[in-house]
Amino acid sequence: MTPTLDQSTGCGSGRCACAEETNLVARVNGVALHEPNEKLSAEALRERAYTEILRQEAVRQGRLAAHTWGQANVTPVALGVDAQRVIEDMLDEAIETPAPTREACERYYAANKSHFVVGQAMHVRHILFAVTPGVDVHALAQRAEAALLELSRPEVPANRFEVLARELSNCPTGAQGGDLGWIGPNDCAPELANELFHQSNLLGGQGVHPRLVHTRYGFHIIEVLGRRKGRQQSFEEVQERITRQLAMQSRATAWRQYMLLLVGQCELENLSLEGADTPLVQLLKTGGMS
Repeated sequence: MTPTLDQSTGCGSGRCACAEETNLVARVNGVALHEPNEKLSAEALRERAYTEILRQEAVRQGRLAAHTWGQANVTPVALGVDAQRVIEDMLDEAIETPAPTREACERYYAANKSHFVVGQAMHVRHILFAVTPGVDVHALAQRAEAALLELSRPEVPANRFEVLARELSNCPTGAQGGDLGWIGPNDCAPELANELFHQSNLLGGQGVHPRLVHTRYGFHIIEVLGRRKGRQQSFEEVQERITRQLAMQSRATAWRQYMLLLVGQCELENLSLEGADTPLVQLLKTGGMS
């Protein structure tokens, strides 16, 4: 059965079967993650489940004492400081991540050179078509495309972008014709930074960007009014930074694999977690962890 993680759903009638669904208790190896009537978001429930899985593994290894919390056998909401340290030590011992080689760092640098430019900036203005709850995204995109097409025509009046920004933009900058001023890669949403600063086929000069930019906020029409190229940093300047970044990525991958293995060994009730019966878990079970 697929659980309803946000237990606030249901028709509200105690006579309906869905009332039973809202009282389902998620368990890991028989240990309840919450009280029967406790409401948890999906994210909070997953976090509590992963914490309980790690606690149980520490108990299995003899690092923590086994406990039962009353007749309901409900796990505590949070681990104590000492228990957290024990689990951190367990993870440090279980996960080995070799330091990235110079060759790996050089490959990363070559593939991501645009991320190692300092001083680059663009003078940008935009028109935001915000995606909000309940909005017809298809119709919104069509309106944005129509406005972009109008602004891309050679005969468009010089002030038309500013006029449309005031009329259509859902951003407060619309009152100033959509002007964002001079921005760098760290001054805007990652999706916008990727489109403006990190693409191999960047808009070379100034003008209206040829396509809509879709970010977490909605659809943007972008016009570049000015550009500062900045300076490309050498590999030697950023080698230490890349080494740390690759090491963190490697460790995060190892943590995920370890959690996938633990999840695959658990009996889950009214709960679905990434990792159960996945090919990666089967590979780790047969081949072991390095």
